[in-house]
Amino acid sequence: MGPQLDAARGEQSGSEPGPPNIVLVMTDDQGYGDLGCHGHPFLQTPNLDKLHAQSTRFTDFHASPTCAPTRAALMSGRAPFKNGITHTILERDRMTLSATTIAQVLKSAGYTTGIFGKWHLGDDDPYQPENRGFDETFIHGAGGIGQNFAGTQSDAPGTSYFDPIIKHNGRFVQTKGYCTDVFFRKALGWIKNTTGEDAGTGTKPKQPFFAYIPTNAPHGPYHVEKRYSDLYKDKCSSPTDAFLGMIVNIDENMGLLMQKLDEWNLADNTLLIFMTDNGSAKGATVYNAGMKGAKGSPHQGGSRVPLFMRLPGLTKPGVDIDRLTRHYDLFPTLAEIAGATVPTGLDLDGRSLVPLIKDPNATWPDRKTFFHVGRWAKTGAPGNFGKGDPDPDHAKYKNYAVRSEKWRLVNDELYNIEQDPGEENNVAAEYPEVTHEMRSAFDAWWDEVRPLMVNEDASLDVAKPFRDQFNKQKEESGIPDWDAPKID
Repeated sequence: MGPQLDAARGEQSGSEPGPPNIVLVMTDDQGYGDLGCHGHPFLQTPNLDKLHAQSTRFTDFHASPTCAPTRAALMSGRAPFKNGITHTILERDRMTLSATTIAQVLKSAGYTTGIFGKWHLGDDDPYQPENRGFDETFIHGAGGIGQNFAGTQSDAPGTSYFDPIIKHNGRFVQTKGYCTDVFFRKALGWIKNTTGEDAGTGTKPKQPFFAYIPTNAPHGPYHVEKRYSDLYKDKCSSPTDAFLGMIVNIDENMGLLMQKLDEWNLADNTLLIFMTDNGSAKGATVYNAGMKGAKGSPHQGGSRVPLFMRLPGLTKPGVDIDRLTRHYDLFPTLAEIAGATVPTGLDLDGRSLVPLIKDPNATWPDRKTFFHVGRWAKTGAPGNFGKGDPDPDHAKYKNYAVRSEKWRLVNDELYNIEQDPGEENNVAAEYPEVTHEMRSAFDAWWDEVRPLMVNEDASLDVAKPFRDQFNKQKEESGIPDWDAPKID
């Protein structure tokens, strides 16, 4: 940890704290409004509400409108299109092999790294997380449990939300339990093992750890135990009741995570982060925190997501920071907090959030940040995916947005976000100079990212390594039952 952050956190118990552990939880398709602490009329999330109260909260934090792009930005500190990611399937979810990940940067600073859940940045071996900086990998394939699309993307045959088949450090195991429970339990077991046999006695971990827990839930299909969906069956229609029930299960697991960090005396030196990957997939029609749009939309509701950060001595409980921030800001933020050196030449788009964490009124120069839903057609793709114009340049002005602190340009519409956060009043005609300025900035950005869309012409006539490796292991040695770690 650098001296600047040492001073920010202060001395604890008279000794120098080591670099903080980092636990980053990112749920899938849960929107800003899908939390009790954000005003939901009936969804109950007591553990996330507790974390919200203990955290510094970024209230104008934006991801991408869909999931693989957000994951690429988080991992690389760069705009998704710069990583070649313009879709969530059809090989356009593969993060370019030239990218340096935050896991690699943290490893260079002495961290051990683990991922537990959804990767979704390429199912072919070179793209897998064990080759992108992760020491421990415990993942499902594709963009969701059980998914299978044209190209390399696939999951293990026969897997499901209950008792999912998981690829653990290159070998498949048959787990028992609900997917979210399984991911958290494995992450906690790994954390406990990383801290050594003396976990809970106050001894420092063997080395600082980065635990990345990207859940598959509450992504569809909306499968969850009936006792969870029954909580809301009288409040909303199906499958929204199951979607919200999946969030209740996530909340329970967040409670378990926080409980164990306390029991193991890790909470005071662990940066705990909660965020989601895009706007709500199923909850926006019930409650959307006053925003327009949901998952897949270039409007606020497609990209504005929660970001809670808790690190005693650095963050402050109950502080809201309303400055415009993005998913790719987390890369330099984590690197600074960890005291890691970011390699030169990475062309990062993000900037560290540490100045705002230390002082919410710190100088934060305005900037323009760009959104594009992407997802244009691909020649040779099956079904509707192959229909339409496959030329990215012809989709340039479809489903894009530009944000500054004050304005959001969405296609040809301009909104004053400060005065009109619900995007109800298009003022493009009143402010043509602003519209022109933001459109020109987008044009320049497109010219920068367009040559980096390296997956556009990738063949779909390829093997499916994740699936094929499962089938080979099943035939040669079988799929063993998972030995669930003991966390008590």
